[in-house]
This record gives sequence, C-alpha cells and structure tokens, in this order.
Amino acid sequence: MVYLDYSATTPVKKEVLDTFNQVTKEFIGNANSLHYLGLESKKLMETAVEQVARILKVQASEVIFTSGASEANNLAILGVVFAYPKRNKYILTTELEHSSIESQIPFLEELGYQIDFIALDEYGKIDKEDLLKKLKNDPSIVSINMVNSELGIKQDVSELGKIIHEHSKAIFHVDGTQAVGKIAVDLENIDLFSFSAHKFYGLKGIGVLVKKNAILLTPLIHGGKSQSEYRSGTPALALMASCAKALRLAIESLDVNVKKVQGLHDFLLKKLQKMSYIIINSNEYSIPHIINISIIGIKPETMLHALSEKEVYISTKTACSSNQKVSSALKALKKDEQISSSSLRISISHLTTKEELEYFLKALDESYHELEFESRLH
Repeated sequence: MVYLDYSATTPVKKEVLDTFNQVTKEFIGNANSLHYLGLESKKLMETAVEQVARILKVQASEVIFTSGASEANNLAILGVVFAYPKRNKYILTTELEHSSIESQIPFLEELGYQIDFIALDEYGKIDKEDLLKKLKNDPSIVSINMVNSELGIKQDVSELGKIIHEHSKAIFHVDGTQAVGKIAVDLENIDLFSFSAHKFYGLKGIGVLVKKNAILLTPLIHGGKSQSEYRSGTPALALMASCAKALRLAIESLDVNVKKVQGLHDFLLKKLQKMSYIIINSNEYSIPHIINISIIGIKPETMLHALSEKEVYISTKTACSSNQKVSSALKALKKDEQISSSSLRISISHLTTKEELEYFLKALDESYHELEFESRLH
C-alpha cells in the first residue's frame, strides 16, 4: 500500500494514541465535576491547554478546544459576527478557502453580510494592493488560510496581519489547518487561528481555535463554562491531552521532517515533469507536502480508482470538497476548465519513502496508458 493523501488525514502516532488510551483509563472524572476525580481531570486539562499555549506562544486563556478545524472556523467567523452586531456587514476572504469557510457564505449573506474576495496574482498569492483597496471598505473580518489545501500555496499571513491591523479595525482570522505541523507558524499578528490534530498525526475529533484575549466571541454551543466559556460541553479530556502531545511531537521534529519532505518533493516533482501528459499545478509558493497535477483527457475519479486498484491512494481535491466537479482553487487562478476539472492532489509526509514514490510513479504511468488505450477503443 502506498498512501499519498496525508493532507486529508494522517495516521495516528503511537505515542499520541498511547496518551489517549492512558488518559481514558486513568482519568474517569468529568473535568467539570467538583469532586476529587473531577479536579484531577481538570488539572490534566489545564496542563494540556498550557502546553498548546506554550508551543504556540499564546496565553492559556486564548486556547479553545473544538471538535476540529471545521468547527473552529465556524466559531471564528460566526462567533465574531454575533459578538459585533454593530460592525460593518462586510467580510473579506479569498477563493482559496476550505469549504468550512466557503460554505458559511450563503448563511452570512442571509444575515445581510457582503462577502468580497481579495484578488490573487497568477501564483495564487494575495494581491496586497487589492487588499489595501478593499480594507478601505471597513471589513469586520478578514479570513485567509495560511496554506491552501488543494495546491499547497502558502500566504505570508504574518505580513498580511500587519497590513490588516495597520489599515483597518478588521479582525484577522487564519485557517492554519494545512500549516500546523508542516511549517513554522507565528501568531503574533493573527487574532483567530484554527487547526485540527488529525493533520499532524493526532486523533480525529479534536481541534483548536486560538482566540486572542482582546477579541470578543459569541459561543455557538451554549451550556455554561467548560474548558472554555466559548464552547460548552463535557471536556473530551483524552482527546485534548492527545492533541497537545501530537502538537508537541510535531513541532519538536518540524525542521528534520520538513527537510526530508523537501527532498522527497524535489525527487517526485522532477519525475512528474518528465511525463508529457502531466500538467503541474502547484508552484514555487506551494509547501513541499502538496503537489497538484492535472491529466488532460482522464477524469480524476477514473484515475483515482485505477490507482486504488494498485493500492495507491491519492485524492482528487480536498477530502471535504471531493464532490465538486471543478477545482475551486484552480478556477480562482483562472486555469481553463480542462485543467481545473482534472486535478489530482498528491500529498506526502516525512513517513513517505522514495520507494513508495517510485511505485506510485510506475502505477501512475501504467494506469494512464491503460486508460488512454481504453478511451481509444471507445
């Protein structure tokens, strides 16, 4: 089996799963309870919160555990909308956002908000002149992802945060889901920051929203104070502890892992560029973990299934928008319909081996020629 869909989800690291199992068995008390077992659970929860805060260089009071990045993104945008009802009903974002941001747009429009999209250059980078121009319209929120999940394009959110704060009163939200554990993150100029543990070898079902203390937020889940006053419910203690563990391990090995991924990326890209039927969609601003390609004339779903039969697993788009016919990211970059409707995402990890990539390349080439031959027969 060759797994090349790490941007959709990663396998759980053994140490992380061990932490989850240990906490589940040894800390049976509800962290909201006032008895001894509850207080012991609460201590551990606070330790997990403090560890996440320390790693990200924020305050413990600024860490909100959620069920994942999709919830964190919804809490960030809608929480601000409800907390600042008198602010201008104008929001800035991009056409490169995750579906958990994009899918909020119809609801926000029903609430009377105008959603405007910041222009992108030919590489998918934020057009700073257009951003400055649109900041004059007094947006209440600016939401930009740090790394696009389809093409891997990285935005300089630290610099963008400076521009936004210097030229407006907008609250700056960053979706860091595809960044945390892969590249260095700096939250100094960011007001709200979302991510999910299963992207860096943690468990599914746990994520984080970092909310700077100066920002107001209306909870989406009500029921009283829990881990945070901004999200009620029984604290998922084992998941919280495992998330903190996964984050610590990912950051500790970040430099070594990035170096390995870069080497694998360069090898794979060089090989793909030699295949005449491959169009490379990722560019110099994409992180090395993601290579997006198109194969004209072959439906991406058809290639996906052909590779699956050879036990090679990649994706057509992001896992959360795989039902879309056209890549919204490629469409945003004004790629023609043939390219944007035939994209495939290969996402690698430090766990990937050169042998796996060689097998993938062989399987890809075989599948292409098999499918091309079949299409000629019909």
